[in-house]
Amino acid sequence: MVRMVFYKALITGASAGLGLEFARQLASAGTNLILVARRLERLEKLARELKQEFGVQVEVLSADLSRKEDLQKVAQKIKETPDLDLLINNAGFGGKGRFHEDQQGEAEKMIKVHVLTPVVLSRAALSGMLKNRRGAIINVASIAAFSPLSGAMYSSTKAFLVMFSENLQAELQDTGIKVQALCPGLTHTEFHEMAGINKEAIPGFLWMTAERVVSISLKALKRNKVIIIPGKRNKLIAFLMRCPMTYGLVRWAARQRWLRKKANL
Repeated sequence: MVRMVFYKALITGASAGLGLEFARQLASAGTNLILVARRLERLEKLARELKQEFGVQVEVLSADLSRKEDLQKVAQKIKETPDLDLLINNAGFGGKGRFHEDQQGEAEKMIKVHVLTPVVLSRAALSGMLKNRRGAIINVASIAAFSPLSGAMYSSTKAFLVMFSENLQAELQDTGIKVQALCPGLTHTEFHEMAGINKEAIPGFLWMTAERVVSISLKALKRNKVIIIPGKRNKLIAFLMRCPMTYGLVRWAARQRWLRKKANL
């Protein structure tokens, strides 16, 4: 499947994981980039590499998207970039512990990064995209959006991204703008180490590479489909979590203390 061609993309959470892989694959296709993340040194290093290897224009913007002033800074940058035709809302993090034990405001921070940031940045980007009658928005959700075993806040914020994407695409019908909710499963990135998940305890066949996930996402923008679940195994897992015949069993399993402990919940 041939990919859509983009002139300029803004990627949040671009210093590592899927965000970094999106940057590499888009740069290889000649897309100019605006890279956003907290870690400026990583962004600058990546920008130098992409400029040298692919000859594209790369701007970097250091921002902590849980802070209102930084979010507004990125939104303003989008508004000042009329040729932006791809927004990738990728910034995010995994929770560490139970909701009722959260004393550090992690839940509120997750809402700001996973929910408020995509809403604010999408609205900022749509002004120019609607005027140009072309563009795309990728909201990086997760297969956890369908799971009762992925943390109260993480699952619910990712579920928001899925429904937000579906309803936004319905609003944007016949505008030339694509909206995608990318729902990857277990993917080899830094994400799981940062979330305190023991990767060795999870069978290898359940994992996908970031390269494969991003490739599927970008190719899927040519299709009229909002929810993209990369990989046959992930599609099966998502189906079983939503299927009426297995729904009750999955919810029963989610209430078992030994299983929740194994999942670090």
